[in-house]
Amino acid sequence: MPDTTTPDGTGLPEGTAYEPGERTVPSRARERASYDHETVHSILDAAYLCHLGFVRDGAPVVLPTLFGRVGRRLYVHGSTGSRPLRATAAADPGLAVCLTVTHVDGLVLARSAFHHSMNYRSVVVHGTARTVTDPDERRLALDAIVDQVVPGRSKDSRPADAKELAATAVIRLDLDEVSAKVRTGGPNDDPEDLALPYWAGVVPLARGYAAPVPSDDLDPSVQVPDYLTAL
Repeated sequence: MPDTTTPDGTGLPEGTAYEPGERTVPSRARERASYDHETVHSILDAAYLCHLGFVRDGAPVVLPTLFGRVGRRLYVHGSTGSRPLRATAAADPGLAVCLTVTHVDGLVLARSAFHHSMNYRSVVVHGTARTVTDPDERRLALDAIVDQVVPGRSKDSRPADAKELAATAVIRLDLDEVSAKVRTGGPNDDPEDLALPYWAGVVPLARGYAAPVPSDDLDPSVQVPDYLTAL
């Protein structure tokens, strides 16, 4: 039989696609939805900022936060006193959340205002966030979050000590209810608008990195590491 566990040993089944569900099938532009692992994971791996939504005291809350992916699991960390992490620890079996990641790749300008759009790649994850208590998994998660921002950085920095670990909470969200949505291409103007004298097309957007700026108190003998110049 083929191995059905992820390389990180989480034991979650691998496959070629996530199963579409009631909460992961979009009501509009369903042709843009995708459930295959490669698409979902590539969108997640190209990001480090997500938005985490949950309900607190009957009202919706959405927080921007860093995340890391390990196999079919996402990890989020924060202060033990933060609202979502306290709520996750207090809830049984966990906290119902919705996590989203979005890349904007271009501004789509149509001849009509109605058909203006964006080219984008996005992932939406529904599920139950649970507090991570196992020490080994906590360290794995924290390294993954650091490396999600800058690949290779976790091995080139001091790991968290006991005091820092005690002040840090980690929650886990399994990639079970998940979908990607992608839009590419130019504007979709109506045929009767094609002769209008307005510019139409795409303004591409791209994420970029400037040269690293050393800390004022950095020892001059410490060189910029290769993983930073590679960015």
